[in-house]
Amino acid sequence: MTSSSTTPSSAQSSAQGLPVRRIGRFYLTDKLGKGSNGAVFLGHDPVIDRAVAIKILGTSHGIADKKQREQQFINEARAAGRLSHQNIVTIFDASSEGGTTFIAMEFLQGKDLRELLASGKRFDSIETANIIHKIAEALAYAHDNGVIHRDIKPANIFILPNKQPKVVDFGIARAPNRILMNPDNPEQTLFNNNILGTPNYMSPEQAMGQQVNHLTDVFSLGAVMYEMLTQQKPFQSNDLDKLLNQIAHKQAKPPSELNPNVSVSLSNIVSKAMQKNPADRYASAAEMAHALQKVLERDQRLKRKRKQGGKDSSDVGNDDKPSISWISWLALIAAIGLVAAYSLK
Repeated sequence: MTSSSTTPSSAQSSAQGLPVRRIGRFYLTDKLGKGSNGAVFLGHDPVIDRAVAIKILGTSHGIADKKQREQQFINEARAAGRLSHQNIVTIFDASSEGGTTFIAMEFLQGKDLRELLASGKRFDSIETANIIHKIAEALAYAHDNGVIHRDIKPANIFILPNKQPKVVDFGIARAPNRILMNPDNPEQTLFNNNILGTPNYMSPEQAMGQQVNHLTDVFSLGAVMYEMLTQQKPFQSNDLDKLLNQIAHKQAKPPSELNPNVSVSLSNIVSKAMQKNPADRYASAAEMAHALQKVLERDQRLKRKRKQGGKDSSDVGNDDKPSISWISWLALIAAIGLVAAYSLK
């Protein structure tokens, strides 16, 4: 996925550095990027005459588990292909041909959240609530259809030019029973107990190699929201064991303590989503989405009220923080006047 507006070339065009020029019915034109699970290319679907993104499964993890990885890649991609939601990337095809395993998906214009955060993009509280709310609704839809993402992180949240988010790499998060970690890149995806996750955003149950359910996505989404609100990850360490131990046992500081502009209500939503015990989190992504919806609705009410009263709306999103009304100020001034008058007697 890229912000480039590159258009697919004709079937006769060559593509330097591509593993194949054609895969299935799709023609590859440009390389868009590379992740821990494979590379993504810009492709062209000649049947429908549209641009597509082609993700090709990598083979760097060895030949021994190649068939298992291929089967899991295809099975999970097909599971995700059943999903049809405006905030989930659409998958068109998944297959294995000539030793190459791939999925063809919707080509998106924009940038992923990881790129935006790394470039210095700052999201205010309401922007963050809007984005996370839509992702929570998308996850709720996926969970209702039996698909758990297992690797929610900024790199898997794509932001379109109209600021609409799309969850990508849906349901491809499965791998063999072992840990593969690049010590030079602590954010590299980690394989553990048939669960694929990124260490900084994975749930405690993932970190401890336990069985997971849909609530692992709730925790990871809370971790993403935490970073958007505070500009820092909730758990950080260059040592993998220490990082996993933090995730499993350390409670992150509330976002409102790190950023005074974050409302208590939003900070509480993050904290609840990131509870160590899954039973203490929101019972579902839908419940988390509902909590965010209440914050957004209150924000809209305050904006309308301030607009009607001609008040400054610069503190939108911090409505649950204490304030002193004009009546309180008058009472305080009167009290000071009485004290002053009494002292002059």
